[in-house]
Amino acid sequence: MPKIIAARVVVTSPGRNFVTLKIECEDGTYGLGDATLNGRELAVESYLTDHVVPCLIGRDAHQIEDIWQFLYRGAYWRRGPVTMTAIAAVDMALWDIKAKLAGMPLYQLLGGACRTGVMVYGHANGETPEDTIAEAQRYKALGYKAIRLQSGVPGLASTYGVSKDKMFYEPADADLPTENVWSTEKYLRSVPPLFAAAREALGWDVHLLHDIHHRLTPIEAGRLGKDLEPYRPFWLEDATPADNPASFRLIRQHTTTPLAVGEVFNSIWDAKPLIEEQLIDYIRCTAVHAGGITHLRRIAALADLYNVRTGCHGATDLSPVCMAAHLHFGLSIPNFGVQEYMRHTEETDAVFPHAYSFADGMLHPGEAPGLGVDLDEGLAAKYPYARAYLPVNRLEDGSMHNW
Repeated sequence: MPKIIAARVVVTSPGRNFVTLKIECEDGTYGLGDATLNGRELAVESYLTDHVVPCLIGRDAHQIEDIWQFLYRGAYWRRGPVTMTAIAAVDMALWDIKAKLAGMPLYQLLGGACRTGVMVYGHANGETPEDTIAEAQRYKALGYKAIRLQSGVPGLASTYGVSKDKMFYEPADADLPTENVWSTEKYLRSVPPLFAAAREALGWDVHLLHDIHHRLTPIEAGRLGKDLEPYRPFWLEDATPADNPASFRLIRQHTTTPLAVGEVFNSIWDAKPLIEEQLIDYIRCTAVHAGGITHLRRIAALADLYNVRTGCHGATDLSPVCMAAHLHFGLSIPNFGVQEYMRHTEETDAVFPHAYSFADGMLHPGEAPGLGVDLDEGLAAKYPYARAYLPVNRLEDGSMHNW
């Protein structure tokens, strides 16, 4: 058996913070797992170092399911973002080891490829609709078949999804939380004209997506979805907080625009009612925040029964390790939908050299054994941890709102 003899956590910040678990076996084989929880990175580092790593030493690295159940059922305190991110890191690293020992890319162990590549979408954003559409045209010229549109809202000083650096948007932007101001009324007036102009400029052969970021009530989301129906959005993401699944029943009564949600979900139990009642069209759970590849496959299998497809979160707060995991996963499942793809900086790519590649609007994980991602620990050590918070959101009257 491939006996685990060591495991340790590497925290590095090549432009943003990443937490990586490295598990080493007796024969020299090692695997990597992403353990990044944006804005709470050191909580996961401690959970792994203090509570998980001691339990891994001496175990058979091939026993992925048993180790997953041990860490989930054995902890008593189940679920939650810190616990499930830690479990995810172990799970990814073990799948990486298993596929390396098999001498094949992970997607082959997961059943082989169901498609030639994984369709991805990029983020087009700008201060004005004209700026956003110009960015979208740039993405289209790069070969993207799906593009997310986010534009500044007139009358608001800043808007979620709009950044100075178009390719490497990073919302965790300050040592203490930045406070943004929000107006739902101004926002709702701005989105339909953006989509109308985008269809005029981009045509109908590109998928257009939009992220609401949990900021609307269900009835407001229903109105926006109805207003956007003539422009056939691929999806509206995070239309309203999903704490109450019944909210999505109300949205469904008012619009046929597809709905996507789940990037903040930690387990299948968060997604279960939304999937079973067919209240969503795309589930956006991640390998890193929802218990790893093992648990993400369970969520996808449940979704497949109800014609719900995947659309895994893929912003820059997922390291290349997790992006590779999503590509192997997405290539191998029948109900893949789309993969978010925010490109990492050159500094991040250097710390995490990887085999995956982009062409014709799709990513492919490559043919390297395992996940196909490595970690340059010497280079990683040159980028020490730097505390960074996600912003918070207030309405114009000063009251707190969902960021």
